[in-house]
Amino acid sequence: MNKIIISTDKSLLDIPMIHTFLCERSYWAKDRSYERVEQSIKNSVCFGVYLSNGNQVGFARVITDYTIFGWILDVFILEEYRGKGFGKTLINSVVNYPKFTNLNKMGLATADAHGLYKQSGFTGLSKPENIMELLTK
Repeated sequence: MNKIIISTDKSLLDIPMIHTFLCERSYWAKDRSYERVEQSIKNSVCFGVYLSNGNQVGFARVITDYTIFGWILDVFILEEYRGKGFGKTLINSVVNYPKFTNLNKMGLATADAHGLYKQSGFTGLSKPENIMELLTK
């Protein structure tokens, strides 16, 4: 397996690459503006996935209160680096992040990566009938 580094240092993030992936190659963030990507990074705990040469090949962010709940989103590994275990390492790094040890619950939404998240202990909602949403945009 290739060696990777996972860091929460936002100064290392390749924001143009993150924006390009999210708005052009993801199914969930099409047409998200650069400014919105920057703002979302500013207000989240971010995890960058880097090769030993410093190139960023993946990303995830978490919205949290550090006490009760965390929501994982914008998770990706660039297509050419998939299948190498980087996604699994990234998600394990997120769920085992020391500042999240007191969280009662973490959540996420996915259309196609259920198997990846199940490897880190995620399951379907225990009470889906209790979950509601308000779509504002």
